[in-house]
Amino acid sequence: MAIKTGSYLLIDIDNEFSRAFVKHYINTNDAAKKDIIIAGENTQKLVKMMFDELVKDYCYCDIENEISISELASYLHEHHNVQGVLFNQTDYLLADDTQRFIYNSLHEKRYMISQTNHGYDINPINEECHSNHLSCDTDIAQTAQELTELLTPEYEK
Repeated sequence: MAIKTGSYLLIDIDNEFSRAFVKHYINTNDAAKKDIIIAGENTQKLVKMMFDELVKDYCYCDIENEISISELASYLHEHHNVQGVLFNQTDYLLADDTQRFIYNSLHEKRYMISQTNHGYDINPINEECHSNHLSCDTDIAQTAQELTELLTPEYEK
């Protein structure tokens, strides 16, 4: 399955896998499809991917920390229109229940990437999505500025 044009968030746990996937993805798609945002803990490798023009943007995120995920969701809500989240299939399947809940909270559309002899397969994740403060595609992930605007009475605007 091919993902459609748009911004996708790639969760980086295995940087070698992420780099190889993004290089393959860029080489097999037109320029309009080079709109991947990557999030993970290894900032040095994420920055290198951005300087190598493999990703549009990067964001530090401790994938096991709910506060860090919530901050990521707010950042993405404010700066990007994320169309879905991509996971290395191995990382997704090896996640415990708590981690899987977090993964399934990130976005309504989630995909697993697996490496094959002919490249990569991308398959939708059919597990239930949880819309909450960890989701980057809902109004729950509002920024401080948006919350201030919502809470400011009309006569003060």
